[in-house]
Amino acid sequence: MALLLLAVLHVPLLSGCWDRHEIEDRALILGLAIDEVSNKEDFNETKVTHLAVPESVKHRMIRLTAQIAVPGRVPLGPGTGGGGDGGGKGTDSMPVWVVQVYGHSIDDCLNNLQQEVADPKTLIHLRVIIISKEIAQRGLSDINDYLRRNPEVRRSTWLLVSDQEAAKFMNVSPPLERVPTLYLLGMIERSVAMGKFPEDTIGQFWSAQSKLGKDSFLPYISIRNEDNILIKGIAYFKADRLAGTTLPHQIASYMEFKGLDPGGYSLMIDASEKGGVMLNVTRRETKIDMKIKNGQPAAYIKAHVEAKLVEKETQAMINTSESLQQIEKQFNQSLELNLHKFMHQLQQDKSDIVGLGEIVRAYHSQYWRKNIHSKEEWEEVFSKIPIEIKVECKVRRVGLKSE
Repeated sequence: MALLLLAVLHVPLLSGCWDRHEIEDRALILGLAIDEVSNKEDFNETKVTHLAVPESVKHRMIRLTAQIAVPGRVPLGPGTGGGGDGGGKGTDSMPVWVVQVYGHSIDDCLNNLQQEVADPKTLIHLRVIIISKEIAQRGLSDINDYLRRNPEVRRSTWLLVSDQEAAKFMNVSPPLERVPTLYLLGMIERSVAMGKFPEDTIGQFWSAQSKLGKDSFLPYISIRNEDNILIKGIAYFKADRLAGTTLPHQIASYMEFKGLDPGGYSLMIDASEKGGVMLNVTRRETKIDMKIKNGQPAAYIKAHVEAKLVEKETQAMINTSESLQQIEKQFNQSLELNLHKFMHQLQQDKSDIVGLGEIVRAYHSQYWRKNIHSKEEWEEVFSKIPIEIKVECKVRRVGLKSE
């Protein structure tokens, strides 16, 4: 009797994977691009989710471009990613299928997409989402709402802002990678590793947006010569709307304010009789003090930057401590000027991506509770606070040749 009972109890364990989902029977979406629909654009709306359009979204249409992996064609190992046919070029061997749909919201678009795709769609392998500058300027509250509610969207996914039509990135075919989305993902991740961009996945973007004393930012990208992708700068936000963008060298200014390593960036300076000198930043260390003076916050920022000399334009000798000090002095002035300009731009646009407000909230909580009751109030205060920046620069190495 005991053996019979034991056998009966084991029956449920032998049922196998009753709730399995075959990966090859699902439409794996690798990348998404979201654009505003212009008034001149001709399209047919697929009414899958509604009969009558709600008034709140009646006059708003978006175009969603999805990059779907073709089973068996996405390169999985080394030696399979270079050259070959790129996605979106119309060849029979392309590893991805690019589909474009229209809708009033993200989920509306994805439901319309499902009507055109045989297999069930899934976002479990979504790695990159690109939004146009126009979408970012309008606000990301609706897009963030859908993405944060969907458990399939990883917090390690990258959200990026493009300076042109986002759909174009889904058809870029760089020679180093057959799958455009994987190339863009690899480019961003390696830029972080090299110190070319601060780590800022969609999870970190949402975290910054939820803080009262800090604003969020995203990578700002562009297409060059049809198949090249450029990290053009930082797209910084005020609340959930795009407030402005930076130049590429201002990425380094942000990283200097945050004290982020590795250095990654170089700076060309004019060292008077030494001529033009190129310095590569190797190490950063930054200390930010927030004080309350006359009832208002004031910021005191001290940055320590180390660099190595990698190039000079003249034949002037750089083999004495005096010549190095002269270069360090000019390096110090140039870097300090760049930091002041960058912070002034952020204050003008009322976007505290450095997080000075979070320091005030942590160390001057009494002032914060009394005077700041919302993110908008801090952004107004941030735009007017005095900020003192001091920079200490050291050139540690001049290379194998000192002449």
